Amino acid sequence: MIPLKDNIPTTRFPIVTVVLIAINVAFFVWLLSASGDSGSATAPVLERAGASERDQLNFEYGAIPAEVLHPGEYCAPTDVEHGEIVDTCGSRDEVERESGLEQAPWWVTLLTSMFMHGGILHIAFNMLFLWVFGNNIEDAMGKLRFIAFYLLAGIVAIYAQSLFSPDSTVPQIGASGAVAGVLGGYALLHPRAQVLTLIFIIFFVTIVEIPAMIMLGIWFVLQFIPAVADVATPDVGEEGGVAYLAHVGGFVFGLALVKLFAHRRQEDPPSSPHPAY
Repeated sequence: MIPLKDNIPTTRFPIVTVVLIAINVAFFVWLLSASGDSGSATAPVLERAGASERDQLNFEYGAIPAEVLHPGEYCAPTDVEHGEIVDTCGSRDEVERESGLEQAPWWVTLLTSMFMHGGILHIAFNMLFLWVFGNNIEDAMGKLRFIAFYLLAGIVAIYAQSLFSPDSTVPQIGASGAVAGVLGGYALLHPRAQVLTLIFIIFFVTIVEIPAMIMLGIWFVLQFIPAVADVATPDVGEEGGVAYLAHVGGFVFGLALVKLFAHRRQEDPPSSPHPAY
């Protein structure tokens, strides 16, 4: 299911939502420009492993669970064994000397990691969901509160993922956790809103209006089930992949705290049948 638009009008232009999307796109273009083959600027260990400068930036500016849960400890690739990158954790100076990578302070990575994405589909879906649902949350909160809500949701999501893989040295990147907070907030503020949604199942494609509670409920279940699997097999989560626990953590944060941030509430318009296309 791909949301296209909702039926909740906004009372003002969502400037913060637009700026957040612009920053994410700018970061993605920056990463894309460094996605070529390894060059002279790539750390020696990553170069031997066949990694690119983009991988280097992920290690430098992504949120690494072992770092965010152990402030003052830094982790980076320092060796290659049997084609696999071996990471070392220690003091910042030690890790930078052994890896050849500059290490951003762990608290900086909590922010930078939220604006980094691994591919075009990753950023496209995140930004689409942010645009469809974020403008109404910004409308309910105002600019400053929405910024705080969005960033806090992203930080909570990072810690939710990190707590279940505390020794992982795989960088977490993406706005999914922060966007999940927006979705959780929307589900609570506008459960009866109608969302024009593109649905495709193999060769069957249609556009229908779906109640926000149903659509976001399905989205949450699709995140929660694999998140439970990650908790049951934590070693798998340490190897990377989709951070389902971050999605769940961000969504729950949005549900729990949206009313503390929202200072104005707009009533949902009455639902009306919408023909399929």
